[in-house]
Amino acid sequence: MKKGGKRFEIACYKNKVMSWRSGAEKDLDEVLQTHSVFVNVSKGQVAKRDDLTKAFETDDLTEICKQILAKGELQVSDRERQTQLETMFRDIATIVAEKCVNPETKRPYTVNLIERAMKDIHYSVKANKSTKQQALEVIRQLKETMEIQRAHMRLRLVLPAKEAKRLKEKLKPLLQVVESEDFDEALEMVCLVDPGCYREIDELIRCETKGRGSLEVLSLKDVEEGDEKL
Repeated sequence: MKKGGKRFEIACYKNKVMSWRSGAEKDLDEVLQTHSVFVNVSKGQVAKRDDLTKAFETDDLTEICKQILAKGELQVSDRERQTQLETMFRDIATIVAEKCVNPETKRPYTVNLIERAMKDIHYSVKANKSTKQQALEVIRQLKETMEIQRAHMRLRLVLPAKEAKRLKEKLKPLLQVVESEDFDEALEMVCLVDPGCYREIDELIRCETKGRGSLEVLSLKDVEEGDEKL
């Protein structure tokens, strides 16, 4: 960590640093190899107390170690970084394969096919962004080169008779396919929607019906299973 114009280092177990930052690991001694603060760990050069006090406004080594652990940059070798990026690349492809289908056949893509497609568009993994965020970005980019879309969710909507007609008009732009409609005491609809619209639909029904309407998820993704008919 650079602070006060100087560089400070601590020696820690790399696999424990992320656990500490996420709150999973609470024991500092499991993370730190030593409570000393260095200017260069590999050469064993310990930081001067005056420099530490000037930079951190304390000479409590444990407290300084906690600050560096929280905000410092984790030093990893090129090989470790490459392994991490390869793992993230695979994880992103897995998320995309789980969330998407071919819109024509409604069939999911394999992880290997998504990985190949990501390589074709030269997608480069960003180590500082979550795999979920990057998966959504990959889906956007892949739409330009292949037939792919988020698999639709199947929902059951129940709208009170009084608000049914007006609310149905408001919901229409958010619904991809209405599979069935049944009007008795209330309007019951089964429909397919883009997962990105779920929250908006939920809020609309709750606010407009003051809690008397309901929304039920029948399936998280509408996918064709089994062998393809030839």
